[in-house]
Amino acid sequence: MTALPIARLPTGWTPAADTLADRVVLVTGAYGGLGGAVARAVARAGATVVITGKRKRQLEKLYDAMREEGLSEPVIHPLDMEVAIPRDYEALAEGLERDFGRLDGIVHAAASFAGLTPVSMLKPDDWLRALHVNVSAPFALTQACLPLLGQASDSSVVFVLDDPDLLQRAHWGGYGASKAALERFVAILHDEHDSGPLRVHAMLPAPMRTALRRLAYFGEDIMQRPPPDATAAAAVYLLGAQARAARGAVLDLRAG
Repeated sequence: MTALPIARLPTGWTPAADTLADRVVLVTGAYGGLGGAVARAVARAGATVVITGKRKRQLEKLYDAMREEGLSEPVIHPLDMEVAIPRDYEALAEGLERDFGRLDGIVHAAASFAGLTPVSMLKPDDWLRALHVNVSAPFALTQACLPLLGQASDSSVVFVLDDPDLLQRAHWGGYGASKAALERFVAILHDEHDSGPLRVHAMLPAPMRTALRRLAYFGEDIMQRPPPDATAAAAVYLLGAQARAARGAVLDLRAG
């Protein structure tokens, strides 16, 4: 059970074409299953979406796909969160201020997961990578963007958690530890911004059809799980002003 307060998506809520009108939203891990769905949902809701990830070619493929789907033009900003240093995050924030003069939201969809492994066999590099990509990099990116987010009349940062009841079990290793640390970071960041224009949110998706799910549950028929579209729509909810009552909470998208 998460230690954060629980919030639920209002019954029947769906994004409108102007839910995020005139906003600029940054999405990390944008060419992953969840990240790509969020990028599309944000664009459909009227925002300018900045897509980041370490593979420029994958970002370009997402760009082309979104344009073919008739969505507004995303902005590509390659960023390798495994090796980025503070100056790289500062440069991204400076670029956003220079090009748009604003930033209204971040969705931290990037994640590092190397598979289920007992601690005795866990490669130290995999442990360190999970802690870095899943906790340290979101911290560094958020910190660099705080001044710009604070200039908006309403802004939000959305972090993606995972089922805490599963992650404390055997073999979840660095990924499990990193998501627990990320939850605590969400609580701390919210406590520092519990009023004012910047809102801090967490999101707990239901099982969905992603590469991470396939790797974690290799015996499962992944096609029986829904695509991440509903989770992406929930991210749009958290990015907009309608989610003010859910600030500092985890939006639990699991059944019940």
